[in-house]
Amino acid sequence: MSKHTDASIIDSWSRNTDPWTAAVRGGEIESRVLVTNAAIVDAVRARSPRLGVDLGCGEGWLVRALPEVEMQGVDAIEGLVEQARAAGGGTFRQLSYEQIAAGELRLGADVAVCNFSLIGDEATRGLFRAAPSYLRPGGHLIVQTVHPVTACGDAPYVDGWREGSWAGFSPAFADAAPWYFRTIASWVALFVENGLRPVEMREPVHPATCKPVSLILVGELAA
Repeated sequence: MSKHTDASIIDSWSRNTDPWTAAVRGGEIESRVLVTNAAIVDAVRARSPRLGVDLGCGEGWLVRALPEVEMQGVDAIEGLVEQARAAGGGTFRQLSYEQIAAGELRLGADVAVCNFSLIGDEATRGLFRAAPSYLRPGGHLIVQTVHPVTACGDAPYVDGWREGSWAGFSPAFADAAPWYFRTIASWVALFVENGLRPVEMREPVHPATCKPVSLILVGELAA
């Protein structure tokens, strides 16, 4: 049995709230600046939503990047929600993924976005199962995650917990969170098993390396 749990992810992010906020707002993460920020904004706008929710909103940048959408940001980390509220641009609330899984996020949103926020195992499954509580029938769940082929490295291409790392980040970061690796097939299965019909897949590519830096999957909730 793995020593890693979803709870250890929350512990790590609670300790790294300030350096993460500084990194995002200071443009310190090259892949986000060059590729993935624009990629997720484009994926959301392609659905022309009126009402949306950012699940795992962090310090709130994506909510602010979509001023034409009535956006709500939700995060489990109190410090990140406080940072998001201070910057404004939308409505922000603290909810754990367990609370969302229990149906406490009732919205009827046109889109729900998970931008690199599905790091754990059971918490991710619970969020998918709860999709009918926060999405309207016909609404879309949009997930951006690390590209499994690129992120796999030399490890076996099988689902499982991986050690975290803050390599490339500032020294202010500490205690990197573990994360749960999923293959592309496993991601697709999560959508299908939870009544979300896969309708689009995007693989944003780094302009210099010409390799995929992320995977974007879009699923439509059955009407």
